[in-house]
Amino acid sequence: MTQNAQRYYVKYSFYKLDPAWRRLSHAEKAEGAEALATTVDQFSDEMLVRSYNLQGMRGDADFMFWQVTTDLDAIQAFAVQLADTGMGRYLGTPYSYLAMTRRSPYVVSHRHEGQEGTGAGPLRPKGAKYLIVYPFWKTRPWYRLSAEERQRMMNVHFEVGHKYPTVKINTAYSFGLDDQEFMVSFETERPEDFLDLVMELRDTDASLYTLRDTPIFTCVSMDVKEIVAGLVGGAG
Repeated sequence: MTQNAQRYYVKYSFYKLDPAWRRLSHAEKAEGAEALATTVDQFSDEMLVRSYNLQGMRGDADFMFWQVTTDLDAIQAFAVQLADTGMGRYLGTPYSYLAMTRRSPYVVSHRHEGQEGTGAGPLRPKGAKYLIVYPFWKTRPWYRLSAEERQRMMNVHFEVGHKYPTVKINTAYSFGLDDQEFMVSFETERPEDFLDLVMELRDTDASLYTLRDTPIFTCVSMDVKEIVAGLVGGAG
């Protein structure tokens, strides 16, 4: 399949603060956090960077940056400069996922605004409060099925998705770039709708060919300055 549209790298980087951060003085934490927020602002001029808070959502990550760009070097430069900030020196990266946009083979004649899209070109976040992210693998038998049989099952998959217009999917592909096959994220203002969507998808034939779809991250959209302010805390 020819990919004529401009394709984009998609990166989900999850960060966790070392407990030693909490023992720094308030002034040290404030300075380090400001440097990190400034770095994010600087890179936002050359690529899409959206920040999400995970405090209280999971115990193994505090925040996440969703990056979209045509330049893989920019993703690397961002990570290097972030690590060199005062806060960055106390950050670990427990989860890191790289993917790329491409046109889906299952939506050639399918169009539905706010659902599958085409999979080609830039991802355009809708700015919803919640973003649910996870890596995804299909079983090898899935790829042995005929194109017609896979299309039939995916059409049912799409029909279920149409019942939940409050949930927007963003799909990117990782084949050969990272461990997983796909990276999917779902934007919504209503987490309960996403829960119902996932439960209904379990009843479809396509779900029989899911090898793995964890870990799952529920992320809350938040300005990076608000996120780091919460991690700095009060003056004691």
